[in-house]
Amino acid sequence: MKKSQSIKVIIFVGILVLMLAVFAVINLIGKRVKLNDNAAVGNTAGNINNGGLFAEYDGRVFFSNPYDRGYLYSMNPDETDIKKVANSHVKNILAYGDYVYYYLDTADGGTGLGYVVRTFGLYRCNRNGKNAVCLDRTACTAMQLVGNYIYYQKYNNKDFTKTWKVKIDKTENELVSDVIINPASADYGKIYFNGSEKDHYLYALDTNQDVIFTVYPGNLWYPEYSNGYIYYMDVADDYSICRYSLSGNTVEKLTNDRVDMFNVSDSYIYYSKNDPQNPCLMRMRIDGSEPEIVAPGTYCDINTTSLYVYFRSFGTDAPMYRTPLNGPVNVQLFTAAEEAAKKAR
Repeated sequence: MKKSQSIKVIIFVGILVLMLAVFAVINLIGKRVKLNDNAAVGNTAGNINNGGLFAEYDGRVFFSNPYDRGYLYSMNPDETDIKKVANSHVKNILAYGDYVYYYLDTADGGTGLGYVVRTFGLYRCNRNGKNAVCLDRTACTAMQLVGNYIYYQKYNNKDFTKTWKVKIDKTENELVSDVIINPASADYGKIYFNGSEKDHYLYALDTNQDVIFTVYPGNLWYPEYSNGYIYYMDVADDYSICRYSLSGNTVEKLTNDRVDMFNVSDSYIYYSKNDPQNPCLMRMRIDGSEPEIVAPGTYCDINTTSLYVYFRSFGTDAPMYRTPLNGPVNVQLFTAAEEAAKKAR
């Protein structure tokens, strides 16, 4: 081989190696998980406590479509541009940054790459549904994104329920506490939760050191943080809704109704009134004023977005109803989701 030809071969091989190296670096960067700021939270406490069926982030609403086996869909807040995101039955949906997180719980585990032989677990995927990754193949009853970690209640037949956390890039997975912590209510690195074993006090988990401290020695259930208040059901007072001021250390009773479940928005509290004679979905202002009936009957899974409140009859998956979050009550069927499901089949 002539010297000039040898030089050409060496140059060609060098360029090829360089191109392969650049491609490998680009591919590695593309797969690198983008981390969050410390204030990141994946969903509202009210939504998570009601199954986490809807999560809104950056102009998109991710939801479990009851008309398509609970598969993951996304849409604009006004219910336009509905798209199927993943062929998997989901709940406990969280959304932040470039990713959606959810708990998959289905017999078939969904379809497509990433779901092979997996029937349940805590997952992360891109907002378009691609690159699904199982962060922990475990039974999970509640979860919340706080900063760069998913805090979740992990259950197995040996240890029963304990509180764990997993980093969103899957590099860390560790036990947080033997105490059962509902991670739904998070704000700037703190998780507010009620005791469930020795008492029902209001506690907080400081996620910077994963240290638990007592906030208020009350008798609470399902605390939800919102704008400086903790809204909760008072166990000792027939599960009526109260709120505790974190700054003033004061308690206000907001309703005399016995409540099964509730969800707090910026302007209203929507709640399921437990009344053997006249059960109904109610709403009232966040200070307890202007109570009114939204719909007669027994309803559950009360989830909110920036425009609507979604709910369904107790014991059923569908139909699902919705009414405007603010303004006059106008209950209608969630027909956009049903139509999208028909088109997706």
